[in-house]
Amino acid sequence: MLISPLKIAGSWQIDTTVFGDARGEFVEWFKAPVLAEMTGYDFSLAQANLSRSSRGSLRGVHFADVPPGQAKYITCPFGTILDFIVDIRVGSPTFGQWEALEVSAQKRNAVFLEEGLGHAFLALEDDTVVTYLVTDVFKPEREHGINPLDADLGLEFPFSVSELELSEKDTQAPGLSEAAAQGLLPLWGGGPR
Repeated sequence: MLISPLKIAGSWQIDTTVFGDARGEFVEWFKAPVLAEMTGYDFSLAQANLSRSSRGSLRGVHFADVPPGQAKYITCPFGTILDFIVDIRVGSPTFGQWEALEVSAQKRNAVFLEEGLGHAFLALEDDTVVTYLVTDVFKPEREHGINPLDADLGLEFPFSVSELELSEKDTQAPGLSEAAAQGLLPLWGGGPR
């Protein structure tokens, strides 16, 4: 595994080694000791999630209250996604900035993001499957979102907006400025708001 920091502090790209032969392939796609050594983060798995999406499905921008927050380790065993890491931590030097990278079954890569960062992804193919390992169980009362089409965020998509499919929850989520004004966003450094 090769773990490389991304431009937003607290996020990393994970590139794996694929071992293949006539039978198929084998990949170690998550290894807690290597993650801890390379990032300084001790990942404690609390829940594993899986989603299947059609091309154009946009999920997020999602985040959880900090503390405890919810760190995420994301991979795509089938299909391809454009994965977005959004810095929504008030006071962060990269607040309001985002980074996108392709995560795919072909690459067998992954993304890791710490608590307090926003996350979204866009399915680039039909029947795209995404798995998430997370450090806390889902708690609906502590979960929040930012509208991924918010002009303040300026996320860029390879499809026109008319081709995107969003949930009602994501469509009705506040924009970044509105979420900040409502006191929903986590603070840089991980402290409570």
